[in-house]
Formats: sequence, C-alpha cells, structure tokens
Amino acid sequence: MNTIGVLGGGAWGTALAQMLASDGRSVLLWARETELVEEINASHTNSLFLPSARLAQTITATSELPDLSECEAILVVTPAQHLGAVVGNLTKAPRDLILCSKGIEASSGRLMNDVAKDAMPESEIAILSGPTFAHEVASGLPTAITLACSGADEQWQRLKPVIARPQFRPYYSDDVIGAEIGGAVKNVLAIACGVVDGLGLGQNARAALIARGYAEMLRFGESLGAQRDTLAGLCGLGDLVLTCSSTSSRNFSLGKALGEGQSAADLMADRRTVAEGAHTAPVLHRLAQERGIAMPIVQAVNALLDGAPASDVVAKLLARPLKAETGPAA
Repeated sequence: MNTIGVLGGGAWGTALAQMLASDGRSVLLWARETELVEEINASHTNSLFLPSARLAQTITATSELPDLSECEAILVVTPAQHLGAVVGNLTKAPRDLILCSKGIEASSGRLMNDVAKDAMPESEIAILSGPTFAHEVASGLPTAITLACSGADEQWQRLKPVIARPQFRPYYSDDVIGAEIGGAVKNVLAIACGVVDGLGLGQNARAALIARGYAEMLRFGESLGAQRDTLAGLCGLGDLVLTCSSTSSRNFSLGKALGEGQSAADLMADRRTVAEGAHTAPVLHRLAQERGIAMPIVQAVNALLDGAPASDVVAKLLARPLKAETGPAA
C-alpha cells in the first residue's frame, strides 16, 4: 500500500498519521476544518488539537472525502457518534477500514464495527485499540496495541506491515467484539476514576474502582460474546489502567472536574475535544439493564452526567449491600 488514509484530524487521528509517516510513507489526513487543513499543509502543525507535534512532510491534509478514494486502507478516527455518517460518505470502499474510535452508537446501541459494516459493506473491518495517549504516539514513544481483524489471519498478514513501526507494536486478535467493548467501557470507567480524584478519595479508592470496573467490563463483554483473554489484554485492562490514572485522558479529566463540583452540562458544552465516555455511559447503562447485567459503576457515572451531585453518587455506591467478589451479580 502506498498511501494510507486517516479519517479525522483530532489529536488521535493526527498522532496516528504521524506514526504512519515515520517510515516515509505517504499519509492522507482528512479533517473537517478547512483552516486546520491549510495549517497542516502549510506549516506541518496542528495547533488546534496536537500542538506539541511537528508533523512529517509526507502527511497531506484534505477536507474532501473523495481524495481518499485511492487508499486501500483507511484508519477511521472520527468521534464514535459520527462514524457512520462519515464512512457512509466515502465515494469508494477501501479494502480495509481500521476503526480507531471507541464507543457505542447512542441512537442504536450498535458497536462501531456494526455501524461501519452497514455504512460500507464492501470493506473488511479491523479494530485498533489499546493504551494510547496521542501525544506519546506522535512523539514516537513505545506503544503496544491490539489489532483485531474480522478477516482473521489473512487480513492481519495484510495489515501488520501497514500498521507496525519500531515504536508502535500491534498484537493480533480475531475478537473484534472484545476489542471494541474494552475501548468503549473503559472510557466510562475513566470518568468514574476522575471523580475519585476530584473528590480527593485517595489511591485506594481508585485502585478498587479500576478492579471493580474491570469486573463490570468482563460481565458485559462476555454477555456479547467477547473473549475474556481479549479483555485481559491491551485493549481492555491495559487501556483501562492507562486512562484511569492520568489527566491526559479526556474522560478522566471530565470526571475530575465533575468531582470538583463543576456541572456536567457546562463541561460538555465547553469541551473542544470529545470525551467519548459521556456519550457511551447512557447507552451502556441501558444495554446493561436490558441484559440484566450488574454495572453499578456505569450506573453511577450515568447519574453524574444526568446532574446528580458526585458526593451523593459515591455515597450510594458505598452503601450497596455486601456480597461475594465474583459472580454474575457482584
């Protein structure tokens, strides 16, 4: 593959474009904002979303989707709630669509691979997910991720030379559902961990929340057919640990602000970048209720986003009946 396409000029899309261009490969980066396209092409910077990076000369930006028609592989890094609309507007189906957006479609409850398959049925879908802060990937710091391929080993053999770089190491999986669920659920749990930090509840509480949140991820994932080993890997537990422990995570930062007393409505209205967990929490809570899956932390985050005071939500969590650590209702 000569030119690789990247759909989405935010921090993560720009970082992936920079990583892909690190070996001199041509990368075509689509961004919605005309002024951002002009800046990338003229100055090789993205001051709006990734100001720390000096972008490679082989990255070209465009705001025209038809320009990506000759790309055999396209990484989709648009916000999850807009993925279907953007992919559906591509003028030609690439052989491989590599989904890098983490979330669940709020209107339908569908995972991103189902959204993409409906929008572009001719393409083969893969999921790229794992513990990845954009500024570190753009800087060339070592990173390991999961590449889950719906086309199994044949697609993996085709894509690994496209994705892998010396400092960017993909691991193969055929569990597309597991890779998706790990990325979507951890965003919601990261909001909860941010609340713990904002309220000053300590590191014991955060560690407990990560462990109990991981149990919720497992219960939900396995109910949809995800493999436990996948959720214990980079795209599940690995990503969960990263995003639940740093303000570099947009979701953690949102939760921290909620814990400090700011209102969810004000925070969501004022955010330039998307905290996907805020969009995922309501639909995840609904799906868990429909399936009879106990997800009290997800329920708590949903209440916070609906405007409940953080201290009240935490008190309610701590007042839950004592029970066994493992089991379907734990």
